[in-house]
Amino acid sequence: MTEDFFTYQAQTTPFASGMEIAYASENTITDVHGNQYIDMVAGVGALPLGHCHPAVVRAIQEQVAKYMHVMVYGEYAQAPAVALCKKIASLLPAPLDMTYLVNSGTEAIEASLKLARRVTGRSQIIAMKNAYHGNTIGSLSLMDYEERKAPFRPLLPGIDHISFNCFQDLSRITSKTAAVIIETIQGGAGFIVPNTYWLQELNNRCKKVGALLILDEIQPGIGRTGTMFHFTQHDIVPDVVVTGKALAGGMPVGALTASRAHMEQLKDNPILGHITTFGGHPVIAAAALATLESIEREGLMEQVGLKEARFRESLSSKNIVELRGTGLMLAALLPDARFTNDIVAECHRRGVIFFTLLYEKRAVRITPPLTITLAEIERACRILREVVDEYYT
Repeated sequence: MTEDFFTYQAQTTPFASGMEIAYASENTITDVHGNQYIDMVAGVGALPLGHCHPAVVRAIQEQVAKYMHVMVYGEYAQAPAVALCKKIASLLPAPLDMTYLVNSGTEAIEASLKLARRVTGRSQIIAMKNAYHGNTIGSLSLMDYEERKAPFRPLLPGIDHISFNCFQDLSRITSKTAAVIIETIQGGAGFIVPNTYWLQELNNRCKKVGALLILDEIQPGIGRTGTMFHFTQHDIVPDVVVTGKALAGGMPVGALTASRAHMEQLKDNPILGHITTFGGHPVIAAAALATLESIEREGLMEQVGLKEARFRESLSSKNIVELRGTGLMLAALLPDARFTNDIVAECHRRGVIFFTLLYEKRAVRITPPLTITLAEIERACRILREVVDEYYT
């Protein structure tokens, strides 16, 4: 199968491992040779409940037996999608009470940019330096990484960039700005956590000039930092919240949530201001609702702090210069970028899956399922420490 994988399935890098998966359960992936791996990546943050969580599997199976796709988004009232949107509203502060369900995080980002321009009548979008919001044309336009953008130009015009956590740059947000969009923790940049006062001042500046504040919670959201949405730890209320990845427990999903007053502007002048065939898919929505309910029922968010502390204790090493991030969104920074890929590959050979980050080449990504156990944390950290020390002795 590996040969067919490289022959027929389009690749995104020259160095995919091509590991053949037999099955996955809880926090472990098993390949076709029977080798088991502790999953410290969780599908790049998309599996908060680990693999094949019984509640998610059951919700999918029950919904498949009733009906699957029946109509394009927004025409029929389908119980799973309605229940999911209602649930999301209950988890967010007012006036964030209306959700548009789509198929991926990057589609939700695209829709949020359209919404901001529709609501404000302005065109300028301000994003952060070293941001990552997805890879479709609008999302790609939000990057300032010219190496990745150049081959695909021309991109979306009217995009400017400021620095994350920089107070001085806030003055560049003006009455010409439709929206400022930020990741509530910068992912590809190395899991940079926002300064609370800066985030509050950013929010205040947006309100002062009439710009929308769009928060990208695609990676930090759905319990990963100990609360369902990371921004709630900073005492602000944005205009739009975007999520995806972990929302449906391993199924493809995206969502943007805003006030009813804002969201209703997508349905008129023109009608179909945003449209999607499979958004709000009943099977995906059922999986997402089961995911949110399971996270709450199992008290997983309350365990995040303890598990983060175990990571920090277990990765104390002279060759791991910093453990950046918060909760279960962590990046182990190495002394330099010479061996990052080799270290990740060697950990894989020893039975633990880690990954890398887009911009910060010194970083080893650690984003396990919220269900990861303390014993699994200790074993994975021991292997990472051993491998790092072997490369840096």
